[in-house]
Amino acid sequence: MASEFKIPELGENVTAGDVVRLLVKPGDTLAKEQPVLELETDKATIEVPSDVAGTVKEIKVKQGDKVKVGQLVLTVEEGKAEKADEKAEEKTEEKTEEKTEEKAEEKVEEHSGEPTEAPAAEDAPRQKRGEVVDINRGARPQPPVQATPDEQPSSGPAAPAAPSVRRMARELGVDITRVTGSGATGRISVDDLQAFVKTALSNPSTSAATGGAAGQPLPDFSKWGEVERKPMSNIRRKTAEHLGHAWHVIPHVTQHDRADITGLEALRKQYSPQAEKAGGKLTMTAIALKIVAGALRQFPQFNASLDPGRNEIVFKKAIHIGVAADTERGLLVPVVRDVDTKGIVELASELAKASEKARAGKLSVDEMQGGGFTITNLGGIGGTAFTPIVNWPEVAILGISRGATEPLWDGQMFQPRLMLPLSLSYDHRVIDGADAARFLRWVAEAFEQPFVLAL
Repeated sequence: MASEFKIPELGENVTAGDVVRLLVKPGDTLAKEQPVLELETDKATIEVPSDVAGTVKEIKVKQGDKVKVGQLVLTVEEGKAEKADEKAEEKTEEKTEEKTEEKAEEKVEEHSGEPTEAPAAEDAPRQKRGEVVDINRGARPQPPVQATPDEQPSSGPAAPAAPSVRRMARELGVDITRVTGSGATGRISVDDLQAFVKTALSNPSTSAATGGAAGQPLPDFSKWGEVERKPMSNIRRKTAEHLGHAWHVIPHVTQHDRADITGLEALRKQYSPQAEKAGGKLTMTAIALKIVAGALRQFPQFNASLDPGRNEIVFKKAIHIGVAADTERGLLVPVVRDVDTKGIVELASELAKASEKARAGKLSVDEMQGGGFTITNLGGIGGTAFTPIVNWPEVAILGISRGATEPLWDGQMFQPRLMLPLSLSYDHRVIDGADAARFLRWVAEAFEQPFVLAL
């Protein structure tokens, strides 16, 4: 008897993806939960497990194909599921043994190479791919809908809609006069506006990935020299859409400050072995997670989202913080859950695991959703300051640059101090400048005096 394996539900708002790699071939014995193919979606590269078992009879897709949820991938001949499961268990045992050997080798080479994540400190080594660095990225927003040259905003009478709907249209970049209302006398509702945006987004010419400038094609650069065109990956395209949307709807302001981490750096080095025993590294990002969690308790408006359609601010009680990671597949933001309930050593361990999964392309969609605040660390690469883009629908993001030793006047003489640059970008619709300054100063003082967290 033959069974079929089809693309299952992949996550919220994920309907399709590109086949990066097939992990089975005709004749292979397939077990339930065994990965069948590697799929690149708009949000991540994931391995899709099988929900059937047996011998692979026929494969209906190939590498490079775009597949949708519900599409047939392969058929299997049943009757050998038990053997398949046994084979899968054997493979699992082999992998466990291999990992044990790898960990033993890693311990032998401990401290002999670059750290998994370079601390944001003076003379820090160049950061490896997959480490916690800048991203300004998420995976859930819709890009702004911009009018093309032949669809300029109408100058006719005002469209019938509530002020909140008009405001939402402005923030989405939609000309509300082009939206058809379903209410009495053509009144436009939030649902009508969302339906218009959804329809418009199906037209590539309005995508933020093209800059909304489909009517203004690029010049022919080949006139001046050789060029090469490469298609954008799903992750890169989604990043372009997300950043375009975030920059379009959020009035950004960036506040800068510095923290004297001379004492903290000494403590970090002292307690690093303890974190390494737990499977992590005591980096400035791990410490920043704990500090920011404390700041979010003191300043709850930074752990919020704006709902312009309902004129409400959503305050989140749980503290989930996204940490930007640079990978060969693109920039991803795994989310660390319930940061305020965990110690720094535990956070360091979770951060290391998230970084490893990001590098290997093993992050699930769920592991990159639900964040209330984002940290992005460029300290392992360099720079003195930057202006990170808020990771919509969040309202703030903390950027960390490379620490440097500087002469600091103590009232009698200059002393060498290790100073850490901090950059806080925030949504000015939700957060006032004075509150942003207070928030960042609180964070800086917590870096300078870690006992503040205990108070």
